[in-house]
Amino acid sequence: MKKSVKLNNLFFPLWLIVWFTPAAWLMALPVNFLIDSAVIIISMKLMGITETGKSYRKSILRTWLLGFAADFTGTLLLFIFCLIDSGSKWFNSVQNGVFLNPFNNIFSFLTVAVCCAVSAVCIYIFNSKYCLKNAELTEKQVKKLSVYLAVFTAPYLFFFPTALILPYIR
Repeated sequence: MKKSVKLNNLFFPLWLIVWFTPAAWLMALPVNFLIDSAVIIISMKLMGITETGKSYRKSILRTWLLGFAADFTGTLLLFIFCLIDSGSKWFNSVQNGVFLNPFNNIFSFLTVAVCCAVSAVCIYIFNSKYCLKNAELTEKQVKKLSVYLAVFTAPYLFFFPTALILPYIR
């Protein structure tokens, strides 16, 4: 028997819409820039760094752009996970949880958490190895600021339950 696909039931989770919708980019670009800027400036002030403006200017563009690369890494992992066709009812329920609501079951939550953590680790690595190297900071300051950026700019949007907005888009 041939399976039929109903396109009217096709939807994308919020974490995937951001990458494929130009309107989402128009919102995501400045919002991410502001968040990255705020985290860098506030963290530097809390760390007692006096030349925040100079260090900020030398690091923000790379931090912002590579932050998107890190977020894309986690998104790609989630997308690949959702493409796997195991034929298992249990695995399908985990995938549905990842797509619709990661809080449906512990396995969906853990899958999303791992992908979010991978992005956070990428944020840390990118910032500590590339973005903050020209910022005239000590190695200890670079590592600490990289941790702050990883924690506060990780893609927590992955956890947003798409099921909450489905009634409004049908």
